Amino acid sequence: MDRMKQIVSKIWRWTWIAAIAFFIITIGMVVVLRFVPTPVTPLMLIRCGEQLADGRSLRLNKDWVSFSNISPNMVQAAVAAEDSSFPIHFGFDFEAIQKAMRHNERSKKIRGASTISQQTAKNVFLWPSRSYVRKGLEVYFTFLIEVMWTKERIMEVYLNIVEMGDGVYGVEAAAQKYYHKPAAKLTRAEAAMLAAILPRPLKRYPDRPTGFLQNRQARILRLMLKLGPVEL
Repeated sequence: MDRMKQIVSKIWRWTWIAAIAFFIITIGMVVVLRFVPTPVTPLMLIRCGEQLADGRSLRLNKDWVSFSNISPNMVQAAVAAEDSSFPIHFGFDFEAIQKAMRHNERSKKIRGASTISQQTAKNVFLWPSRSYVRKGLEVYFTFLIEVMWTKERIMEVYLNIVEMGDGVYGVEAAAQKYYHKPAAKLTRAEAAMLAAILPRPLKRYPDRPTGFLQNRQARILRLMLKLGPVEL
């Protein structure tokens, strides 16, 4: 009996040590990335692995730029297309979540309700997955960045790491590839087209837009007009 108590006591002790270490490490990561550019994300590494596994050349095209060097049109397009409540919510859009749940009950086509904050947390700290563990960690990291980062910083990180093509990450790399200009010079139409390829950037091409993509771009442009300037 005493032996069992000792084992249980050790398990509890190491569980607490692991939990404390987890919180220290993750909070430290969030604090550091509040000030320095995100060097690479798990998705970037996964895509590189897929390229090598398929016998393709390695492509990792990214170029970090500050928020001031991103066109306000791109910020507005991202909010209009992905998360209209981004400036005011605290990481989660519960109204959108309820709508998505009602839609998913009626349709086989699953609709998500992830905010830009959630997408940023997932892309920076986690791996692509639909598991409950990954979703729980996403909630945790979303809470941390909402507490420790500004909205401007969340948007800056999001627009610098979001996948926008095969081996293309961030709006600067996308603007250079598709429009041969810096992200600071993106027009409303160009920004709306880049936002339109999300969340399927590997199947949609801004330089070869289909009718569907053009319609989505037009819808985003209407939403941008309705939304007005985005203040973060």
